[in-house]
Amino acid sequence: MALKIRDIDETQAPLLDHLIELRTRLLRAIMALAVAFAVCLYFAADIFEILVYPLAAAFPEGEGRLIYTKLYEAFFVEIKVALFAAFFVSFPIIANQLWAFIAPGLYAREKKAFLPFLLATPVLFLLGASLAYFLVMPTAFEWFLGFEGTTGGIPQEALPAMGDYLDLVMRFILAFGISFLLPVLLLLLNRAGLVSREQLTGARRYIVVAVFIVAAVITPPDIVSQLLLAVPLLVLFEASLLFMKRSEDMAAGEDEGDTSG
Repeated sequence: MALKIRDIDETQAPLLDHLIELRTRLLRAIMALAVAFAVCLYFAADIFEILVYPLAAAFPEGEGRLIYTKLYEAFFVEIKVALFAAFFVSFPIIANQLWAFIAPGLYAREKKAFLPFLLATPVLFLLGASLAYFLVMPTAFEWFLGFEGTTGGIPQEALPAMGDYLDLVMRFILAFGISFLLPVLLLLLNRAGLVSREQLTGARRYIVVAVFIVAAVITPPDIVSQLLLAVPLLVLFEASLLFMKRSEDMAAGEDEGDTSG
């Protein structure tokens, strides 16, 4: 049995009903986030251990250390870790509540056009975050630790603080995860008629420069991290152009079919 997507709801709910519906959806999303936070807080030490692994692997065996210079720093690190993890855990529920709120106001064709983007968003974000965790962070941390040694006869040793390290890890994961949503943004703009494939193709040289500038701004100040972000972004940009071309070809085929019919 084929999945049937209904057209726009025939009921015209007044503004108050929409506000009540919005409140209900927000409360459910907040409740999901709160429950996920409580669970993640219980496992915060284990989650942080996973986040610390790339740094621990970059240190020579038995030499790595994390310090905290404020008495409350370790506690707030666990809070931030739990909140960070809770958002990822609860995101499917939050996205479902968002979709449930906006879907009744969309036509069937609009639902079919928008739903793939909603499904692709967590997948692309996860791909970007995975690239950061498994490739970029280990490479960057090894490069950073390469500055250990002596300066003027004085030992130069890396003693990362827990809070600073967590901020750096979150910056890596969010930067790569959000950057990998570039195809979603471009395809949505193209579907909305705000940007055409020809315009993007003509501006390719400027987009390449902009990508490297963005990579330099949102990643730590090392050339390796910048390249590891900029190159995948350029690949995703070219992939977006291919998807636009395919979408245009499919639309042209449908128009020819309607004309011949």
